[in-house]
Amino acid sequence: MSKRRFFMKNVKAVMCDIDGTLLSSNGIVTPKTIEAIKKLREHRILFGISTGRDVPSVKHLLKVWGIDGLVDLMVGSNGGEIYDYADDYYEMNYPLPGNLILEIMKHFEDMDVNFAIHGDGVLYTPKEDELIKILSKGDQLPYEVIDFDEYLKEDRLKLLIVCKPETMPAVIERAKTFKNERFKCASLQTTQHLFEFMDPRISKSFGLQKLMEMHGFTMENLCTFGDADNDYDMTLHAGVGVVMANGSEKTKSVADHITKDNDHDGIGVFLQEHLISRS
Repeated sequence: MSKRRFFMKNVKAVMCDIDGTLLSSNGIVTPKTIEAIKKLREHRILFGISTGRDVPSVKHLLKVWGIDGLVDLMVGSNGGEIYDYADDYYEMNYPLPGNLILEIMKHFEDMDVNFAIHGDGVLYTPKEDELIKILSKGDQLPYEVIDFDEYLKEDRLKLLIVCKPETMPAVIERAKTFKNERFKCASLQTTQHLFEFMDPRISKSFGLQKLMEMHGFTMENLCTFGDADNDYDMTLHAGVGVVMANGSEKTKSVADHITKDNDHDGIGVFLQEHLISRS
């Protein structure tokens, strides 16, 4: 038996990124992919979501996407949160100190950007502008303008910097110059509009590893689907790492498989051909 077939045979859980992966460009999960998820679970393979979005926001949108009741596991905030539906178990790890987030915001205050933090199915932001409206529409979530000095008296999982695509190169360069002697933080671009700061110990693989251990699985029992740079680590460490045709070149470089893009049933086609048909 080939190594590839061995890993396929041992898949016990499938975890998918949302934006650019599970969702089409129209913001839906296609009927073919929904049907494939149903068949997958009939074969006793767990299905879950691994996303940069926060867990409460995703739970709120499952019905909108037509997959309510089909999700067993969830990794949120790029690994900062995990949720298990069967046990109704939630865990949050390594939030950023509120005063550190305020320092980061000050570092970018002279740039044409806005800021946002996910919480309880809402995008919290310090000001209203076109940038937050674009993010709100894309994430299918309402936004609320609040006092960040007050809001950041508590630790928060991560900070989103929202900008126009043409501003992103300058944001990336500015991020390289942020320093704090007491705290470390990691940063990366996740979409053409978003740049994120989080604890460096957090990654999607971190959250996935925790969930796999909870179920008595290893990472070799996991199949992942992703597209962006923040899916690189889970693609690398999963037993089967699948990347969409619309994915980044960096993440494609460590993929075991490249499937069709998110507008052509990439997940549904792969599940049917490689996992459902062999079960």
